[in-house]
Amino acid sequence: MGRVSTRAALWTGFVLVHVTVAALGFLLPNQPMGDVYLVYEPWSAAAVAGEGVVGVTADWVYPQLALLPMLLAHVPGDLVGAYPLGWAILVAAADAAAFAVLVGRGRSRGRVRAAWFWLIAALALGPVGMYRIDAVTVPLAVLACLWLAGRPWAASVLLAAATWVKVWPAALLAAAFVAVRRRWAIAGGALAVSVAVVAAVLVAGGGAHLFGFVAGQTGRGLQIEAPAATPYLWGAVAGADGFGLYYDRDMLTFQATGPGVAAVAAMTTPLMAVLAAAILLVGAWQVRRGIPFVRLFPVLALALVLTLIVTNKVGSPQFETWLLPVVVFALAVDRRRWQVLAAAVVAVCALTQLVYPILYGGVLTPEPIAVTVLTARNLLLIALLVWMTVRLVRPAPAARRA
Repeated sequence: MGRVSTRAALWTGFVLVHVTVAALGFLLPNQPMGDVYLVYEPWSAAAVAGEGVVGVTADWVYPQLALLPMLLAHVPGDLVGAYPLGWAILVAAADAAAFAVLVGRGRSRGRVRAAWFWLIAALALGPVGMYRIDAVTVPLAVLACLWLAGRPWAASVLLAAATWVKVWPAALLAAAFVAVRRRWAIAGGALAVSVAVVAAVLVAGGGAHLFGFVAGQTGRGLQIEAPAATPYLWGAVAGADGFGLYYDRDMLTFQATGPGVAAVAAMTTPLMAVLAAAILLVGAWQVRRGIPFVRLFPVLALALVLTLIVTNKVGSPQFETWLLPVVVFALAVDRRRWQVLAAAVVAVCALTQLVYPILYGGVLTPEPIAVTVLTARNLLLIALLVWMTVRLVRPAPAARRA
């Protein structure tokens, strides 16, 4: 296949995948695009109408820059007459910008393979990967990963901006600071963006709500999709005394109940911090051993991202989008070594779409088939974390020789 036909096939696939996923948001059960019109649209409409700015006049579950894409979605939304469609158009446009940089002229087999992976994984994950605020951070993270080695300042700016939309890209920033030689460019870009955001919020009079998104997480219980909640779901399936789930109207999520659930939920955040710190220390040790950036960064970054997912007391299905940018980068620079891992990530995405929205009613009941699928997804995530940790501690021989 020639370069022109390769690019044409990729862009045709891009359009088909995005149209299909956007349509599935309206066709599949359990409102997979519900967050867009139930919360994003009211929040942004209130800000436009001068009725209060979330994150500035009140505490919010997201960092302050998350409001920006919610506002921007009104532009295409007004043109097509529906805010959810406007959101889908905005996400597709952002994806297209990063996809164009990734594909380039279609000369790199690794980048072509990475582009196909992105499309397949997006289709496997389904509408929850498009109709959540996390979708905006994915193309920013893809661009940043591609630019880390050659344009670390620009990459850091993108990652910092994405972090002020949804916190998870901070894991990529931390991995980049360890693995990139020009680490002070990474720190400088992130600091510049953070200072600008903080200053803007303070000038707007929102100092009291600046870190409301951090405080908002402390009161959460154990969300039913989280790996740590799996035993409680099976207890509910078995009808064991005290095991069950309930809907938290403040957090707008279903959470698990059962013996010791509060202690388990309280332990997740310290466990996350300890594991993340240990992974970063191992990464720093490997830098001193001379492991090159292209071998170290994707393993280190993916280990950190998986730590955020596996040890999180929140198990929202859109978290699986966090895996995509690192795997896209890894395939682009070393496709042979990452093909099996990429297939495993696609499997995680497919299982996640089965859990939500397709089988979600069975999770809430809960029913054995749906809980089995969710358990398989969670076990696969844990296995991937173990795999990346082993690869971090024991790099491949080629990496050590380099």
